[in-house]
Amino acid sequence: MRELAVLNTPRAPAGLPTVTVDLALHIGEVLYGNVGGTDRLDFTVIGAAVNEVTRIEALCEPLRKTILASAEFAAALDKSDRLVSLGYHRLRGVREAKEIFAPAPNSIS
Repeated sequence: MRELAVLNTPRAPAGLPTVTVDLALHIGEVLYGNVGGTDRLDFTVIGAAVNEVTRIEALCEPLRKTILASAEFAAALDKSDRLVSLGYHRLRGVREAKEIFAPAPNSIS
């Protein structure tokens, strides 16, 4: 994210397009590999964890954050000082509301 900011700094005043990225972090089991037939073959990742992280990423804009993390990721990171809870949010297609985290102010250096 820092490097994107560096890249965008001269572009915005020059009227050039800038790059924006939203990032969602989650931990879970996935299946990956080539899917399709001989006429069309794609490498992909599927599973409940993929669906959940996609739904978390969709919260970036309404929560006005570029990085979000699931409770599972926060637990693995030891969230005590690096992440802050943004509360519980409903994710489309996920049965229960999930606690969502964002980096604590000044934790990304």
